[in-house]
Amino acid sequence: MPLAMNREVFITCAVTGSGGTQDRSPHVPRSPQQIADSAIDAAKAGAAIVHCHVRDPETGKPARDGALYREVTERIRDADVDVVLNLTAGMGGDLVFGSPSAPLPLTEGTDMLSAEERVAHVADCRPEICTLDCGTMNFAEADYVMTTTPGMLRAMGSMMTELGVKPEIEAFDTGHLWLAKALVDEGVLSSPALVQLCMGVPWGAPDDLNTFMAMVNNVPSDWTWSAFALGRHQMPYVAAAVLAGGNVRVGLEDNLWLAKGQLATNAQLVERAVTIIENLGATVVGPEQVRERLSLTKRAPA
Repeated sequence: MPLAMNREVFITCAVTGSGGTQDRSPHVPRSPQQIADSAIDAAKAGAAIVHCHVRDPETGKPARDGALYREVTERIRDADVDVVLNLTAGMGGDLVFGSPSAPLPLTEGTDMLSAEERVAHVADCRPEICTLDCGTMNFAEADYVMTTTPGMLRAMGSMMTELGVKPEIEAFDTGHLWLAKALVDEGVLSSPALVQLCMGVPWGAPDDLNTFMAMVNNVPSDWTWSAFALGRHQMPYVAAAVLAGGNVRVGLEDNLWLAKGQLATNAQLVERAVTIIENLGATVVGPEQVRERLSLTKRAPA
């Protein structure tokens, strides 16, 4: 296939995530103020979108407290820099099974909520974008299953559409894109849709280029997409995504390192991505261009 490089690229910074990285780097933000400050620094470095989870301010463990989301949202919106806000809606779909010989009852770490509960903070905070994990998959952590059933997706997607919040479809494998296209065909999600291609997350799509291009080729031509890979592959995938016609995601959710032995900040990862994009001959676009491209509406919290 011919090269279809994207000449106007937006950067998403995934600021903190929900993984157990809080004790592996002092730069992983924990409190709402730290998360907001890191997001603001990323925006100043060139990120048009910031993707935010929240954590327990004391322990750093992943949280889904609506008050924490509200504080992060208000701090970012009160800042002296403009940025598109993207909140996760991926929490509350965790199933952790017992041993293969005794899988039930479900064990510690299981956290399965209703569609309404999983979207409650989105309804309260009204970000421009929120994520929608478009499928169920095994994760590498023991017998943990990330669970988002077709019925759950239809319910959550309908709520997001009614709220006027743009779902960012998180696709961890080609089947997730298949299901996303069905949701658009059914009118649950609006077209053109927004997709994040999640590469190298065990046990989803591996981060080899053949699989990546299979993912890219399954995204409808009128949809907007970004991509990321984990760890040391984060920056190579900045280049790969741009060359394949997409946008990019970097940040401490996916990678803690700037170089071997050098822990990164979110702003440093964004700065590195800007350099790669511009060295390829493309332009990094800002939040206003993203809002225009994706038909986003910036709202105050409800």
